[in-house]
Formats: sequence, structure tokens, C-alpha cells
Amino acid sequence: MSALVTGDAVVLGLQPARLPSRALALVIDLVVVWTAYLLVSIGLAVATASLDEAAVMAVSIATFLLVLVGAPIAVETFSQGRSLGKLACGLRVVRDDGGPIRFRHALVRGAIGVVEILMSFGVIACIASLVSARGRRIGDVFAGTLVVRERVQAGRPMVVPPPPPWLVGRFSELDLSGVPDDLWLAIRQYLTRMRQLDPAVGWSIAERLASDLVACTGTPAPERVPPAAYLAGVVSERQARDSRRAFAAAARAGGPPTDGVSGVLPGGVAGGPMALGPMADAATESGGTFGGAVPNGMPAGEGGAAGVEAGGVDTAGVEADRGGTAGVEAGRTGAARAGDVAEGGEASGASVTGFAPPA
Repeated sequence: MSALVTGDAVVLGLQPARLPSRALALVIDLVVVWTAYLLVSIGLAVATASLDEAAVMAVSIATFLLVLVGAPIAVETFSQGRSLGKLACGLRVVRDDGGPIRFRHALVRGAIGVVEILMSFGVIACIASLVSARGRRIGDVFAGTLVVRERVQAGRPMVVPPPPPWLVGRFSELDLSGVPDDLWLAIRQYLTRMRQLDPAVGWSIAERLASDLVACTGTPAPERVPPAAYLAGVVSERQARDSRRAFAAAARAGGPPTDGVSGVLPGGVAGGPMALGPMADAATESGGTFGGAVPNGMPAGEGGAAGVEAGGVDTAGVEADRGGTAGVEAGRTGAARAGDVAEGGEASGASVTGFAPPA
């Protein structure tokens, strides 16, 4: 795909149409136009049977120009580059800068199309499209237009993989304030595409990113931890902190954090479900995907109580806003704290996250 760059040096994500799809769209348009031309010609022949030869010739020329030339120009002008054939094939005629075409563009395309399509049966147009890097015919070159694809397959969403369970909670004390945004972006892009890379290349990229991250945080990485798993654990810790800050800010404002559109609460620290209401209990359950901890001291709504259960550790420190009851139950720590390794957890975590525990 050749990149389309505007005069402002902006790269457009347009895909030029290929010759097969353009040929199919042209065939559909020609079938429709020639069918209409034959029907109109038969009707005019019957209506002008009493006229002389000169008048019949004038009517025939006018019919040819109006139906075979004028009709495609009018259709492309009013539909902004989408004729019947192009609409069926998912194509569209646009300007070189990606904008919609106007009458002058359609007029130039239609006028030159009489020679390179109608009179040469499309041979000139096919040769020009094969020679051009963007698949443009001569009419497109003179008009400054381009036929692009409108139906483009949507890419699959890239998701950052969760860290392995044996790294949960290992970076809770890590200082992430000195990590620049471009490094975070590079780490996220690597984690979303690491399974598509060659193992040796992916390992070298992970080592370089891990060394840059260690230089920004000032804390060495844990020993015998793969660099990709280390990056995933640090990214998970940052997401957990962002979620806690967003939840605390929304709680201070007197309402639960929502996505701003549907009013649905965002995922918890580790992407788990979270529910909160001003008159109801707030409960967050983290299933161990990220294992992030939810901060204590979370204010409840009016008359409500908040309870937090995270990764097998029951903690709560809830203070009531107005006349509510705050129940604090701190307690029984499970067999595995965040960051500790359970026997069955490592194997299951490796199968889910793709990170194997260190030997």
C-alpha cells in the first residue's frame, strides 16, 4: 500500500483500490449504463420515426452524450465518487488529499473515460492502472483523483497480557514517577506484539526496554525474572495505581467513577468487576489476574459500607461520609499473599499469561 501524504505532511490511512475490484465495479457500471442507453435509444427510435435522417442523428448523438457520458458524471458528482458499481465493491473516488470529489473532477474523469474506456473497451484504462503505483487511470491522473477502498477490515484489538502470578505485588514500592511516557508506550507496544516477534529479536527488545526502565526507576530488576515478565509486572503496577487514583478522586467527588458515556464503572485494579452506589455497599473482587491491591481508607457513600477483598487478603478500612457505618475487617490472610507463589498458581498463571515462572 502506498502511503498518501497531504500538503500538510499528514499521512492518510487510505488503501488504493486494486485492478480486479476496479474492473468489477466498472463492469457493473457499464452494464447499467448500456442497458439504460439501449432502452432510451429504442424509445427515441420509436418516437422519432417520422423525423428526417439529420434529426435522428442529432438525437442519437445527444442520447449518447447524455446517457453514456453525462449520467456517470452526474452520479459521481452527487454521490461524491460512489457509483453503483463502486458502491457494490466498496470503492470510492476521492481527491489526492483524501477529500470528496466535485463536479470538475467527475467531468475530467468522464470526458477522458470516453476515450480510454468506451472507445478502447477499457484496454487503455487497464494498462494505465497496471503501470501506476496507485492503480490510477489516465482520467484519475488529469483529474487529481484516486479510487480507494472504503471497506477495510478492522484490526484486532491489542491487549497487554497480565503478569504472571508469581510477580504480583513485587513492584508495589517501585518509584514510577521518573518513567517517561514514550517509554511506557514502547513497553505497551512490545507487550501487545511480543508473540508476533521472533524469539531472539523479542528477547533483545525486552532486555533493552527493561534496562531503560531500570535506569528510570533506579531499582534493579528482580533476579532470574525474564525481562518480558518484568515489563508486564511494572505495567500492571502502573495500571493499578492509576485505577486507585481515579477511584479515590471519584469517591472524594461523591460519586463512583464511570466511563463518562454509559455510566458503567470501569474495571477494577486488575480489570475485575467493580460496583459502587451511593446508598449501597461497594465491593471489589480481584481474581488474581494482576493481583493489585486496593487502598484502604476508601470512603463509603451515605449510610453505606465498603468492603474490599483482593487476592486472598481481606482488608477494609472504610470511613463513612455521612451518618454511615464503617466496618473494618482486617484479617485472615490467605495461604498466598500477593507476590507469593502457590503450587497450582504458577502452572495456571503460565498458561493464562504466557509467562513461565523462573527456574
